[in-house]
Amino acid sequence: MAETSHGPASFWTQADALLRKNLTFQKRNIKTNIRLISFPFILCLLLVLIQSLVNHELDKPENKCGCTCIDTNGDGKCEEVCGLEYSTLDQGSWCPIPKPPEWPPLLQVPAPEYRAVTSDVIPFSDLPNESCKRTGSCPVTLLFTGNNQSLGESSAILNSSTFPDSLANIVAGSESKPQYSNFLDPAFYSDLPIYNVQSQCTQNSTFSTDVPILSFVRKQEIRCVQGLNLWRNSSSEVNNELYKGYRKGNAERKINEILAAYDFLNTNRNNFNVSIWYNSTYKNDSGNVPIGLLRVPRSVNLASNAYLQYLQGPGTKIEFEFVKEMPKHESRLRLDFSSILGTLFFTWVIIQLFPVVLTALVYEKQQNLRIMMKMHGLGDGPYWMISYAYFLTVSLIYMLCFVIFGSVVGLKFFTLNDYSIQFVFYFIYINLQISLAFLAAAMFSNVKTATVIGYICVFGTGLLGGFLFQFFVEDTSFPRGWVVAMELFPGFSLYRGLYEFAQYAFNGNYLGTDGMRWGDLSDSKNGMREVLIIMVVEWLMVLFVAYYVDQILSSGSRKSPLFFLQSFRKKKGSSFRAPSLQMQGSKVFVDMEKADVIQERERVEQLLLEPNSSHAIICDNLKKVYPGRDGNPEKYAVRGLSLALPRGECFGMLGPNGAGKTSFINMMIGLTKPTSGSAFVQGLDIQTHMDEIYTSMGVCPQHDLLWETLTGREHLLFYGRLKNLKGSSLTQVAGYAYPCSLPFATLSAWTLAVEESLKSVNLYHGGVADKQAGKYSGGMKRRLSVAISLIGDPKVVYMDEPSTGLDPASRNNLWNVVKRAKQERAIILTTHSMEEAEVLCDRLGIFVDGSLQCIGNPKELKGRYGGSYVFTMTTSSNYEQEVESLVRRLSPNANKIYHLSGTQKFELPKQEVRIADVFQAVQNAKSRFTVFAWGLADTTLEDVFIKVARGAQAFNVLS
Repeated sequence: MAETSHGPASFWTQADALLRKNLTFQKRNIKTNIRLISFPFILCLLLVLIQSLVNHELDKPENKCGCTCIDTNGDGKCEEVCGLEYSTLDQGSWCPIPKPPEWPPLLQVPAPEYRAVTSDVIPFSDLPNESCKRTGSCPVTLLFTGNNQSLGESSAILNSSTFPDSLANIVAGSESKPQYSNFLDPAFYSDLPIYNVQSQCTQNSTFSTDVPILSFVRKQEIRCVQGLNLWRNSSSEVNNELYKGYRKGNAERKINEILAAYDFLNTNRNNFNVSIWYNSTYKNDSGNVPIGLLRVPRSVNLASNAYLQYLQGPGTKIEFEFVKEMPKHESRLRLDFSSILGTLFFTWVIIQLFPVVLTALVYEKQQNLRIMMKMHGLGDGPYWMISYAYFLTVSLIYMLCFVIFGSVVGLKFFTLNDYSIQFVFYFIYINLQISLAFLAAAMFSNVKTATVIGYICVFGTGLLGGFLFQFFVEDTSFPRGWVVAMELFPGFSLYRGLYEFAQYAFNGNYLGTDGMRWGDLSDSKNGMREVLIIMVVEWLMVLFVAYYVDQILSSGSRKSPLFFLQSFRKKKGSSFRAPSLQMQGSKVFVDMEKADVIQERERVEQLLLEPNSSHAIICDNLKKVYPGRDGNPEKYAVRGLSLALPRGECFGMLGPNGAGKTSFINMMIGLTKPTSGSAFVQGLDIQTHMDEIYTSMGVCPQHDLLWETLTGREHLLFYGRLKNLKGSSLTQVAGYAYPCSLPFATLSAWTLAVEESLKSVNLYHGGVADKQAGKYSGGMKRRLSVAISLIGDPKVVYMDEPSTGLDPASRNNLWNVVKRAKQERAIILTTHSMEEAEVLCDRLGIFVDGSLQCIGNPKELKGRYGGSYVFTMTTSSNYEQEVESLVRRLSPNANKIYHLSGTQKFELPKQEVRIADVFQAVQNAKSRFTVFAWGLADTTLEDVFIKVARGAQAFNVLS
C-alpha cells in the first residue's frame, strides 16, 4: 500500500518541487544556455585575436632595443648583442639603462606664436606689442607677486649675467613636448630649438654646442630669448592672466602663454615662502601625471637663487648641474587590449544576464504560470527563495565560465587582478542585478516589451558608460560627489568597477607589476571601495522593494500597501459570517428572480448562520463590477450570485459568451477580487485566506497554462509534489496497487498520481507522456490541464470549458474521469456543450448577463422550461398548408418556429397533445400526400438554455 500524504505541503516540500521543475526546465534549454555562455567566450577569443595582431605590430624592430651581430670569439660566427649603443633614438627608450644620461634642467618655454602679448583679452600695458609675433622676437613672460613689491623687484628671477661655460649653468628651455620619462629628452634630438632665457640677449647669447645622445653626439643650437619679469598686485591677477592665456591641445584660438609665475607671499629676510605656477599644457592621460613636473625643478631653482641673491648679493647661487632618471631594465611596448576595450565589452557581457532573468520572470507572469503554481499550493516564500537561488546559480556559473575563459586565454584583465576581489565584485553585482530584474518584472506584462527594454538597457548602459561616465571619472576637475551620485545607477557602478580593474591591469602589464590587490582599495583614487558599498546597500534595498511590490501587484495575492500592518490588527476568524443584504448601488436590488434562484439564496443564508457546514463552496451575493472607461457605463460581470455546493457534487454553469462565467471562476481562484459580497471555500474566506484555499484547490483554466519545454509527466510530477505527494504516491494510486487488468472505474476514494493521471486522460501510451507540452495538440494540452487540476486529491476543482477542442472519443473518456473525480469533492464546471452538462453535472445554473436565471438538475429544468413537444415534418412545398392544418387540428395553440423549403417545425403544448393522436394524424396524412420525413421530440436541454437566455436578455433590454 502506498503512503498517502495529508495536509498542505511544507515549505521545503514546495521548494523541492519548484527546484526540480527549474532544473528540468534548465536541462531542456541546454542549447539556449550554450548560446548564452558562448557570447563571452567568443568575445574573449576576439580580444585575444586583436591582441595577437597588435603584438605582431609591436614586435617590430623600432619598438624594442636595437641589436647587432658581433663576432665576439673571432671564430667567424656572430652573436646578437643588444644595447643602447646599437639603438636609434626610437629604440633607445626600450633598452636597459643602468646609467641614465644627465640632462641640463629645462623650462617649458612657449613657442614664439603662443607667447603673451597685449590684447583685448589680457589688457596689461607692460606686455610686448602683438607685432613681435610677426618677427618672432616676442620675449617670454614671467609673472611674480607678493606682499612686498620692493622685495620682489629687488630679487628678480632673471638677471643679466655673463655667459657661463657649462650648458647646465644657463637658464635653458624648450617648446618641445616632454615625455613620460626623462631617459631621452626630446628637446635634444628634435628639430625644435633650445632657448637660452636671459633678461637681455647679447651677441654671444646664441651659440651651438655638442650634446651627447646615446652613442653619438648631436650639434645643438642654443638660441637666446628675452625673459620679461612683470609684477602683478595679487595672486588673483596672476591666476586671471594665466587662465586667459591657457590652451589645451591644439585649440584654435588666441593664445597668450606665460613661462612661469611666482607668488612670494610673505617672504622677507627672515622667511622664504613662495608659490610657483608652471605650464602643464601637456599631460600624460595614461599615468594621470602632469609632464610639466619634469621641468618644474628649474623654476624652483630660479626662485631659490633669486632669494639667495637678494640676501647675499649677485654672486650667490645654487648650482643646478643636471636632472636624470633612475636606472631601468629593458622594457617592451606592451598593450593589453582586454584592459583597453574590456570595460565596455565586459559591461555588455555581464549586463546581458539582466534581460535573460527579466524575460524568464515576465514569461511566467504573461503565461499566468506563476498564478497557476500558486493556485496549486506554491507559497510566496518557496517561490522567491528557489527562483532567486536558481537565477543566482545560473549567473554564478555564467560568471565563472566568463572569468575562466578570460584567464585561460591569457587576458591580463583577469590574470593580474586579485581573483578574490573579482569574485566579491561580481557576486555582489549579480545579486543586485537579479533583484533589479525581480523589481522590473512587476512593471511588464509582455515578454517582447521586456526583452526590448532589457537589451536597450544593456547596450545603452555600456555606451553611456564608455562615452559619458568614463569622461567624468577621468576628469579630476569634475566633483567626486557627482561621480558617486552617478554610480547610484547600477550600470555605472558595474562600469566603474570594471574600469578600475582595467586600469590596474593595464598599468600592471605596462610596468610589469601586479594588478589590483585588497590594499589598493584604501587608495583615494581607487573607486572600487565606494562601488562595493553602493552595490551592497542597493542590493538589499532593491530586494526588499521588489518583494514588497510583488506582494501588492502579483496576481492572485494582491494586498493592501499596508498589508504588513495586518499582524498588529485583531485577527478575524475564518468561520462563516451573517448573510449580506443584496445591494446594487445604494438601492435594495429587487429582481424578478425565479423561485429556484430565491430558494438557493435562502439556502445560502441559512448555511451562513450555521457554525459548521458540509458544503465545500458557499457564495453569498458575490458581485464583480468593472468601472466604466471612455464614457462607457460600468460593466456588471457578476450580479449578486448566491450559490452553495456540497462535497461530491458537480455544478455546471451554462451561459452565452460574456455572461460572466469566467469572471466568477476568476474570483473564486483568486485572479480577481470581488467588488462586493463574499465566498467561502472549505470554510475559508476567499478575500483573506486565499493562500490556505490554494492548498486544497485544483484548476483547469480556460486557456492551457503549460511550460512549452516540459513534458506531460514532468508537469504532473511538479504539481503532484506541490500537493504533498511523495515517493510511491507519485507513481501509484494512493491506497491501491494498480493492476493493469483492473478496470480503473472500479476504484474509489483515490488520489490521482502521475501514472494514473496520464492513463486516465489517455496521455500514457505511445511516448506521449514524455513528449514536450509545446508539441502537444490542442486536445492533448486540454487533457493534460484536466489531469493537473485533479492530481493530489483537491477538495474543490474549477474546470473552465475542459472539453474544448477534444474529439468525441477523448471527450467521452474525459467525462468518465470527471464523473469519477467528483466523489468527495466539489466541482464547478463551465461548458457550452449541453450534452456534457447533462452527462456530468448534478445541478445546472444558467447564467445570463451576470445573473443566475435558474438552477436545478437537468431533468428539473427540462420539466420546468420544456412544456412542449417539437413536431417536425418535411413535404413538398405544395402541401405546406396541409401540414399546418394538420398541426392546428392536433393543437390549436401550436407555434411555428421553423419553415424552410417544405420543412416546418412546430412547438406543441404537452397538455393539448397526446402522442398517439400525433402518430394517427401522421398516418392519415401519408395517405393523402407524400411525407418525406417527420419527427416528434421532447424538449432538450439546449432548448431550455435558448429559451431561458432569450427570455433573460429580452427582460434586460426592456428594463
